[in-house]
Amino acid sequence: VQLQASGGGLVQTGGSLRLSCTASRRMFSNNGMGWFRQAPGKEREFVATISWNGGDTYYAESVKGRFTISRDNSKNTLYLQMNSLKPEDTAVYYCAASRYASRTSQSSHYNYWGQGTLVTVSS
Repeated sequence: VQLQASGGGLVQTGGSLRLSCTASRRMFSNNGMGWFRQAPGKEREFVATISWNGGDTYYAESVKGRFTISRDNSKNTLYLQMNSLKPEDTAVYYCAASRYASRTSQSSHYNYWGQGTLVTVSS
């Protein structure tokens, strides 16, 4: 079982990036998924989550209205569209698969994690 995150990079303030996370089929279609991030010197924090069928999403207040989580189960891929990026969005972003079908912001509910992709927003 593997999660592979990609799409990170360097972007200026106000710019956009789209992160992707591919997963092995067996564990993707039935699981809620989420994105978390960890900034330098800080603890990992929740960003966004989506239910198994994409019908329910939930966001951290800090990204609400700027980020959009989505998934394409036919492609075994999770996405995070990030718009209006700010320097405080700089972090390593991790995708994760929950042991539950519903969306959840609790990191303890996630039992599979990707390796992370670095997003750097310059001021």
